[in-house]
Amino acid sequence: MITPKTLPNGFEYLEIRNRSATAKIALQGAHLFHYERIGEAPLLWVSGAASFQNGEAIRGGVPLCWPWFGVPRHDAALPQHGFARTALFEWIDSHETDHATSLTFRLKSSQKYRELFPYTFELTYSVIVAEELRLELTTYNGDEAMFSLTQALHSYFAVSDISKIHVSGLEGCRYIDYVNAQRQERQQGTVKIVQEVDRVYEEVTSPVELYDGVRCISVTNEGSRSVVVWNPWREKCARMRAMEPTSYRTMLCIESANAGNDVRHIDPGESHTLTAVIRSTLL
Repeated sequence: MITPKTLPNGFEYLEIRNRSATAKIALQGAHLFHYERIGEAPLLWVSGAASFQNGEAIRGGVPLCWPWFGVPRHDAALPQHGFARTALFEWIDSHETDHATSLTFRLKSSQKYRELFPYTFELTYSVIVAEELRLELTTYNGDEAMFSLTQALHSYFAVSDISKIHVSGLEGCRYIDYVNAQRQERQQGTVKIVQEVDRVYEEVTSPVELYDGVRCISVTNEGSRSVVVWNPWREKCARMRAMEPTSYRTMLCIESANAGNDVRHIDPGESHTLTAVIRSTLL
């Protein structure tokens, strides 16, 4: 069942329920901000201080970073992580069975967006809510010129205690350390979070698995060679908008991405799809 909802302030979202899971997706940014398998705890983390206001990005869930990730190299004055996460998407299609619900959203170029990204594009985002979560972000170049992009499915995962988790699947991968002046490092062993972490892992070919004591969250990517791992830790968390002082303890971002050196160049008439398949297994 798909039920349109509207908050008193006019913020619109869709509530999804089937026999496998429940979910909530805002029309602004096609932002998935809740996913919960039946009988289990929510998979996605959302800040208790998150704003559900038109024109403001939601802190948590799965924001869409597009058509650039982070601060764009060519113009630092442009909005961080692009404009898709606060743009109003069109809900264009859906399919339902007892155990799975598929929804498709679209964002098309306009004069408003050409001032930020001077190309003709069509962005299509498909979300499949079932026993697993499948996210597909497709960029079509309808322009006469090639354009380049970086992007991410900026997934915030809920964890019980950041000090007790570890992440596998990145062993031996090189990463860009954005906490330490973009220094190049190589991952030794599993990833554990004991301080601020902001890394773009490169040439990732295996599923990335987050172990949290009672469950394992597995992320398998397609159309991507890079994965972002982020936690702001104590000091930065206390300074950030829409974060509570202890938010860093209960979240970790593992982002399916085309980031760092994983820039995608899309020719006229061509498209690129970034896919994340997210599974949760109780231990």
